Amino acid sequence: MKRQKRDMTARAYKRGYMAGLSGKSKDMCPIDKQEARQEWLTGWREGREDNWNGMTGVSGIHKLPNVTA
Repeated sequence: MKRQKRDMTARAYKRGYMAGLSGKSKDMCPIDKQEARQEWLTGWREGREDNWNGMTGVSGIHKLPNVTA
């Protein structure tokens, strides 16, 4: 069975969301490519907002796209 190529923007969003949800700084973004970096920052913003609204841990997982790390 062939492996599908993973969508890099979805992975960047997921990782950014998890970083924001855990309270990390947006300066910790590890991505250099502009498009993927923008997705990471979008995920980070939404993760921070959910963190502030008390959706930490498992309660915030429902927003993540179905992407395997």
